[in-house]
Amino acid sequence: MSSDRPVLTATRREVTGKAVARLRRAGQLPAVAYGHHEPSTNLVVDAHAFEQLRRHVGPNTLIDLAIDGKKPKPALVHGVQIHPITRRPLHVDFLLVTMTEELTVDVPLVPVGESPAVELHGGTLLQLVDSIKVRARPDHLPQEIALPAERLVDFETVLHVRDLAVPAGVTVLTDPDEVVAKVAPPRVEAVPEAAPEAAPAEAAAPAGEPREGAEGTASEAD
Repeated sequence: MSSDRPVLTATRREVTGKAVARLRRAGQLPAVAYGHHEPSTNLVVDAHAFEQLRRHVGPNTLIDLAIDGKKPKPALVHGVQIHPITRRPLHVDFLLVTMTEELTVDVPLVPVGESPAVELHGGTLLQLVDSIKVRARPDHLPQEIALPAERLVDFETVLHVRDLAVPAGVTVLTDPDEVVAKVAPPRVEAVPEAAPEAAPAEAAAPAGEPREGAEGTASEAD
């Protein structure tokens, strides 16, 4: 039975180590495929085809990996090594899955809606958790989970993991009491206190006149 999953073709490779650099120069991407019931297999895939795939699928999207023209096997992109400067893939890991066995993956949280505490009261949304860990069968893995920001109505309200809606067939493994989001109130700049006015300096005595109370005052003229 055919599936509607995206298909990526791969071929086995014998080249390993530093020699894989010439594969990359030829537009090929070194890869490896493994699974619970599959031996680890060194592969190579077309680099451009893989880039196109990454643009259209999420981190938990099932694909069909066709190796050496044989029947495609369901797989997940399990890890991608990226060049630190060019940001191009250097190596990819494929996890071959069994459709009846559950997997444990991290699923990103995506804010949805507007928080009244942000929109009306000028607060700042603080997302304290980027993803949560779940377990599900491969065909039930969610690509993302909504973080309902509209429920953050004031600065005292917080969202916990237990407040998130997850699809049927998905088990959340992250602590349900963990706080995932809240809204911080706007910062109020402290107004500096005005410095007390300095007392006026004592007027200097005119030239030739003694200061009041000064020692050695002039005597009256004869």
